Amino acid sequence: MDYLRVIWTVARKDLLIEMRTRERIAAMGAFVVLVGVLFNYSIDTAIVRPQEIAPGIIWMTIILGGLLGIGRTFHLEEEDGAFSGVLQAPIPLDALYLGKTAANLVILCLVTVLIFLVFGVFFGLSFGSHPFVLLAVVFLALLGFVGLTTLFSAMSARTTMGESLLPVLVFPLLVPMVIFGVSATSRLFAGRPLSEVAGSVRMLGAFAILSVGAGAMLFRHVVEE
Repeated sequence: MDYLRVIWTVARKDLLIEMRTRERIAAMGAFVVLVGVLFNYSIDTAIVRPQEIAPGIIWMTIILGGLLGIGRTFHLEEEDGAFSGVLQAPIPLDALYLGKTAANLVILCLVTVLIFLVFGVFFGLSFGSHPFVLLAVVFLALLGFVGLTTLFSAMSARTTMGESLLPVLVFPLLVPMVIFGVSATSRLFAGRPLSEVAGSVRMLGAFAILSVGAGAMLFRHVVEE
């Protein structure tokens, strides 16, 4: 019970800070709208069907927007030295990681809703006839993405290169998310049978479990170095 209370307390604290400052949500939201506007005016719908290229653009926006926001997970705490105090608190460090991950997941889910709204409005997309499967695909991919980026955000925040190091560290590990996320989303957008998506959903589930599990185990070593 105490373990879950630590996770809840950390996640709640991060979300309250974000609701007060709106620093990350504002930056990510502005990026999403900018990307939507740029693609809206750069794609000739008489030549290219937005329905066919939308999955790739959506996932590109999620990844780049997510790195923009989650890369600053430990920014405020590192800036005023508060993170060193947090590490000295008598709490499990894996619970600290899971709390940070939960808060980041909520923030990224909100931004992802905005992404689908923006691209849906600009391109008149049809999201297929299986919304709950699409929701599962997106959620599992986001969970794996947040698990990795939260871990590497802690690592990059304690280096001189800071946030600029995060994409270099994370991009190679996001290959499963890109391959299976885009593949499943494009098939769902095209109205393909669920049997064609089942394998991708399983792989995204494995990706999410491995990412969060590895992050919880490695977080202590990352922050104590």
